[in-house]
Amino acid sequence: MIVITCVDQKNGLAFNGRRQSRDRMVAADILRESAGRRLWMTPESRRLFPAEAEISVVPDCLDRAGAGEMCFAEGRLLGPWADRMEGMILYRWDRVYPADLHLDVVPAPPAWHLVSAGEVKGFSHQKIEKEVYVR
Repeated sequence: MIVITCVDQKNGLAFNGRRQSRDRMVAADILRESAGRRLWMTPESRRLFPAEAEISVVPDCLDRAGAGEMCFAEGRLLGPWADRMEGMILYRWDRVYPADLHLDVVPAPPAWHLVSAGEVKGFSHQKIEKEVYVR
């Protein structure tokens, strides 16, 4: 599976059980990135996406996503699924937010390879970095 998540500049994921931020342009980019593949996410995350988008919505999305499928797993520790992860897409907010939950599977060599890095022009954020990693 290819996991998609959003982090701040210090790999923060969430604070007090809530996402740090959101941006509608990230949601649009996730839909473009997952075109032609199954996209999984939780009911809480589904609210960020247009109603007409084809998305598989289940509470246990990380358990259900299969090989080659995409899983938007915001605000979740990923360690228990690390061995099933083929790739990771990080959207990095342009600031540091309060966080009590941090990314626990940090993509770094030698296990992970950065294959592309760029920016997504955000709606509520001037700059959002996008990093795509594979194993």
